[in-house]
Amino acid sequence: MTVAEMGEFGLIERVTARLAPGPTCLLGPGDDAAVVTTSDNRVVVSTDVLVDGRHFRRDWSSATDVGHRAAGANLADIAAMGATPTALVVGLSAPPELPVEWAEQLADGLAAEAALVGASVVGGDMVASPTLTVSVTALGDLRGVAPVTRSGAQPGDQVALAGRLGWAAAGFTVLSRGFRSPRALVDAHRRPLVPYQCGPVAARQGATAMIDVSDGLLADLGHVADASGVAIDVRRERFELPEQMVDAARALGVDPYEWVLTGGEDHALVATFPAGSVLTADWRVIGAVTAGSGLTVDGEPFTGRGGWDHFR
Repeated sequence: MTVAEMGEFGLIERVTARLAPGPTCLLGPGDDAAVVTTSDNRVVVSTDVLVDGRHFRRDWSSATDVGHRAAGANLADIAAMGATPTALVVGLSAPPELPVEWAEQLADGLAAEAALVGASVVGGDMVASPTLTVSVTALGDLRGVAPVTRSGAQPGDQVALAGRLGWAAAGFTVLSRGFRSPRALVDAHRRPLVPYQCGPVAARQGATAMIDVSDGLLADLGHVADASGVAIDVRRERFELPEQMVDAARALGVDPYEWVLTGGEDHALVATFPAGSVLTADWRVIGAVTAGSGLTVDGEPFTGRGGWDHFR
């Protein structure tokens, strides 16, 4: 059955039946707006849009995969502010011929990813469109801490990473070359493995700046350097290259560090901490903040593209 045959309100009923309310949801789908509780008098908000053929391909990823990716991209932004995600609101623009099953599986993926952090999908909207588009807005609770922005890095800070890098970019390259393995890399492209808990922990550990690595490590660290008015140097030897990535890079004729340094969509968190900070085991120091401006790798200017730009 297609969404046109089901109709808007029938589709909404089918989809919302799959969305269990999370602990912060006081009133979920069914009214003009949802009601979400927060322990803080501030709410952190982020929005991301995924377009079929641009951000995902239905021949590469299932609808459940797309749901996980759409939720993960937004929940990671909340975590990167040092906040705890509480809720998602989803807009679905769908062609009339889209199977109802696809929309239901999308909801399953969104709900499952949100549940990892105790959040839930609390509402949204649906509309007919020639292009399948998923728009997600995430809400978060700072729980009494100050938001960690991009502009607080100071000379002398250490740069640390939580999560993995290069896996999703490697999976994208594998799929774009017509292959389906190594499976670990392909799965990483389909569903990110986001270190959500590290964001609030970093805020409480005194992180001076933080960002979600969605467009590429160098591109995103460049935003931190620009916003903070500092220079940042990244060291290649601080990264451990997994065997699957090394083997795939060799087979495909790619420098694996290109995936690690400029590939996005793993949604790792990168943060700056004052020198001497004792970090938890989830964080790995990968560089340093110095006076000046710009970004360097091993002390040398990086001349390539630092990551993804939606309009280039």
